Amino acid sequence: MGGVPDELWRQILEMGIQNSKLSYKDLCCISISCRRLHRLSSEDSLWLLLLSSDFPSANQLNPNNSTSASAKSTYKIKFDREKARKVAAHRRAVLRKESEVLEFERKIREIESGLRQETEKMRATAAELSNLHKARQAYVALNVWQPEVIRGRQKQIVEQSAVPVESRVHSLEMELKLCRQRISGFDKAYIDGKWKLEMAMEQLASLKYHPLRDQKVISHGDKEGYKKRRKLKTSHIYDAVAILLSKILWGLRLVATFGSFNFEV
Repeated sequence: MGGVPDELWRQILEMGIQNSKLSYKDLCCISISCRRLHRLSSEDSLWLLLLSSDFPSANQLNPNNSTSASAKSTYKIKFDREKARKVAAHRRAVLRKESEVLEFERKIREIESGLRQETEKMRATAAELSNLHKARQAYVALNVWQPEVIRGRQKQIVEQSAVPVESRVHSLEMELKLCRQRISGFDKAYIDGKWKLEMAMEQLASLKYHPLRDQKVISHGDKEGYKKRRKLKTSHIYDAVAILLSKILWGLRLVATFGSFNFEV
């Protein structure tokens, strides 16, 4: 690395940013590798390229925003603002989804209440219809069959019936049919509401999920779990270093292919 001039490293980093191979995370990782790369990765030219690629609209509105502050600090300010905006947007999305879940729960409670009322109404209608069928049978027996068969309660029902039995039976049958139709509609609405509620709850859980915060905490006394965590963390570090090195090697191959430099020893 010591034999490679600064101009070549600068060219590699600039081409990496221009070709979307290097992000601000990669540039920060490069800056902690050594003092030389720390100095090169902090230059305004690189961060201006990142500003123009990551925040094109803001850069067009303020083309001279690097005069009062460095490009790196300007990028940090805009990145913090963008992060705060995304966090606020995520919070609003979570609140909207929570209100949607509450609305679905309220509708399901209303459907359950309506279903109970219709079921009770259907039971009452069926009971009244059954009594009217008995009264009609008693009336037929009183007028056609042997009158001595009629006893007690059936005779009282027939005598107290002021409304024509046939019309009342017809109206109760229609009402019973309507109750069954309403109950069928409530059942379909209940199934649809439960499905929508489950989907909304899954989406809410997905919005609230955080890969680090939602993991189960394992005590340090568990040596096996501690070793697994250390191994996983080390593998992630190795993967990040490998990706970074591959990007640097890509830049070197690109420079070797399309550029020519004269080295002075």
